[in-house]
Amino acid sequence: QVQLAESGGGLAQARGSLRLSCAAHGQTASLKLMAWVRQAPGKDRELLATIAWSSGNADYRNTDKTRFIISRDNAKKTVSLKMYNLRPEDTAIYYCAERLVHDSSWVYWGQGTQVTVSS
Repeated sequence: QVQLAESGGGLAQARGSLRLSCAAHGQTASLKLMAWVRQAPGKDRELLATIAWSSGNADYRNTDKTRFIISRDNAKKTVSLKMYNLRPEDTAIYYCAERLVHDSSWVYWGQGTQVTVSS
């Protein structure tokens, strides 16, 4: 059983930055991926980035890699998301999630942390 807990959200000004952190409690196997997902009001969840626990390989899909950087610390069992040049449209609840590499669905989710960006 894995429990995920996000922290670091809050209020930021446009063009500012924030760092979100996700602490993983419980058993985290090497063949697992971690992800940051966000959900803005009235919108579907959006996958921002994933990172493999073992290799640290990151995948940003269509996310702007100059503004969002995912990283992990295996020793501390934490995954971070650094966000730069924030925009009001980045306002959302940010979640971390975990799944096995070969699974298609994200199994474990944190409770989310609110990020609000003011213009």
